[in-house]
Amino acid sequence: MRHRVIYAIGAVMMTATTLLAQDQSQVGAGNAAAAAISSKSPVVQSAMAYIKSQAMKVHDGHLMNETLDAIFNPKTCIQHRANLALADKQAIVQNLVAAGLVDPADGAGIPGGLMAGVFPGVVNDGTPCPQLPQPFDAAPGSAFGSHHSYPGGLPVHESNNDTADVNLAREYREIYGHPGTGDGLPTINAGDIDAGVTDPATDLFINEDIILAAPLWHDWAKPIVFQWNANGTEYAELSIGDTSTSSTLGAAKTGGHHILSVAESMARGFSPAFVITQASAHSAPTLGNEFKVVNWLRAAAIIARIDPVAAGFLRIDGHGAYRLPELRKLGQIDLNASNQTNLLPEYQLHNLSDADFTESIPAITISQVVLADLAPQFGYSPADVANYNNKFRNVVLSYLTAERLHILYSQGGLGAVTAQLKTLRGKGLI
Repeated sequence: MRHRVIYAIGAVMMTATTLLAQDQSQVGAGNAAAAAISSKSPVVQSAMAYIKSQAMKVHDGHLMNETLDAIFNPKTCIQHRANLALADKQAIVQNLVAAGLVDPADGAGIPGGLMAGVFPGVVNDGTPCPQLPQPFDAAPGSAFGSHHSYPGGLPVHESNNDTADVNLAREYREIYGHPGTGDGLPTINAGDIDAGVTDPATDLFINEDIILAAPLWHDWAKPIVFQWNANGTEYAELSIGDTSTSSTLGAAKTGGHHILSVAESMARGFSPAFVITQASAHSAPTLGNEFKVVNWLRAAAIIARIDPVAAGFLRIDGHGAYRLPELRKLGQIDLNASNQTNLLPEYQLHNLSDADFTESIPAITISQVVLADLAPQFGYSPADVANYNNKFRNVVLSYLTAERLHILYSQGGLGAVTAQLKTLRGKGLI
């Protein structure tokens, strides 16, 4: 019975979200409240410090400087939105629809319609320097009720993903790239693995700049896409990508944040290897999935108003189809003969690094149920949506994270979570 009551409360919250949602072509009315929470959260602010230290390890000056500017400069200019008049936006949306990369019917789910889905409200829109509608560290990591969906969830999510990408690359170098003791045959050095280091003599090249920066750029547009409503819920996200169902693997739709982030990277002049790696976060272009990444690159290029072939992000094969380019090509073989493109290891590693949803989505789902159950003990009712979200749910998750609460709950039940909530109460935070 308790769970049925909680599920009913959830339905009330979703209804309230729909009724109170504002036109998403405008800047979110709850952005400032979210920023006030996340700016004081130790875990969020330490995550920001960590991803800054990771960005500063990038050797390529352009990539490093643009990454630091995009995330840490409160006045950073959104390059793919610069100087866009209403007519320009309309033309971009029309081009996306004509290319089969946006479904007009999906606009019905976005307050403000299809235009607001592709172009959510930003500060100084239409000028040479449109700016983020909220600080990077105030943004959630996903849609409301999904992973890291609390103020500051974005930098926490990126900290996890960046660590994963770096460690995966180190793992690949150490398992597959240890040249052995001089006979030219690879070995696995258990000592290096246990020590968490990579043998400097590794003979495999994996671009560490791309490994470091791709997870930081993949979700960069979430401060634009996932803005905060006044009641502490979030903007709805438009799906963008191939709307056809001709492939046996299904349509290539994905979250709009993914496409807008790639569009920004294109607009900032990043290399094809970097941009394709970034675009591979939601699906590596392997095992028949190249078409997904290709279509996401096409959509991003339309939004950035860039020719993806001329810029080197795509090529056209002998059948007139868009394909990924053959980067780092040595020319010995014709890759078209096997109907395969030149796959860089960075593509697959970045895709794997974005896979923590297998834990983080169940974590938020369970944590929300637990918090709704415990809320009355602290004077909050989930039925009072705005007060519950802004003063309890969003604060608790921003300070403690859903993943921590989930693990504590699995170890010590409601008592372990209650103890954490009492710590917040003792500090006057809830």
